[in-house]
Amino acid sequence: MWNEGESEGLQTLGIVVVVCSSLKLLHYLGLIDLSDDKIEDELEMTTVCHRPEGLEQLEAQTNFTKRELQVLYRGFKNECPSGIVNEETFKQIYAQFFPHGDASMYAHYLFNAFDTAQNGSVKFEDFVTALSILLRGTVHEKLRWTFNLYDINKDGYINKEEMMDIVKAIYDMMGKYTYPVLKEDAPRQHVEVFFQKMDKNKDGVVTLDEFIESCQEDDNIMRSLQLFENVM
Repeated sequence: MWNEGESEGLQTLGIVVVVCSSLKLLHYLGLIDLSDDKIEDELEMTTVCHRPEGLEQLEAQTNFTKRELQVLYRGFKNECPSGIVNEETFKQIYAQFFPHGDASMYAHYLFNAFDTAQNGSVKFEDFVTALSILLRGTVHEKLRWTFNLYDINKDGYINKEEMMDIVKAIYDMMGKYTYPVLKEDAPRQHVEVFFQKMDKNKDGVVTLDEFIESCQEDDNIMRSLQLFENVM
């Protein structure tokens, strides 16, 4: 059985991977470093499958400035000329970043979290809305988004099976070179520790309120949520 320090570290891992993996998307699209080049005043509209909302509306809905949205869209359009991203693209991106593991299932779950309309595609608006929350949202907004990732069937609760699926996907993605080397039953042990801590009323599921309360009580998780606030 793990000691308290080990279990806290594994709980923090899940939160950090959520934000880190989103940053890898930014890196892939070349968006981490804002350029000083002159940028058009409005989004350039080419022949695409989907055209995003106007800048003013997106600026009002996110924590990004108009200039940042222009840069984000330019990178998004360069890599996704159709204006949308499908799940297979997500899987290809994460396969590049985690060559020693199998990132396909984690990419699947992350894609579903970005795909808020659940229509099989991620539009630019979906992309920047999620990034706005993960990079510049309040603690509650970040934890609510993370809860939604873990709530696979979207019933408003996290059960042990859902948590097991996500944790296993993270371990599979990290691959055999994870240090320290994890035992085969590590995911299940992690889930047991998670529920013992977060399932406050011991009813077998974790609600959003229980999730937020437990995370806010964990200093490691709180620090992890602040690691990437100034990347853009």
